[in-house]
Amino acid sequence: MCEANAYLYEDGQEKLLLESVDVVVPTMTEVFLKNIFDQQKTIAGRIKELKLVDHRIILERFSQK
Repeated sequence: MCEANAYLYEDGQEKLLLESVDVVVPTMTEVFLKNIFDQQKTIAGRIKELKLVDHRIILERFSQK
């Protein structure tokens, strides 16, 4: 199994966003996620970190200016 869980990094913590993600499509303004159950989420932000051995995708929202 190659899926990973996606987490949103906010307030110094990682919060589970979507489990069993197998599609990640980043753009300049957002990240689209889709899992093996056909659930989808789009986050206005960026990929902060990938931990492939641990099957973790860490996302963060763009900072508010």
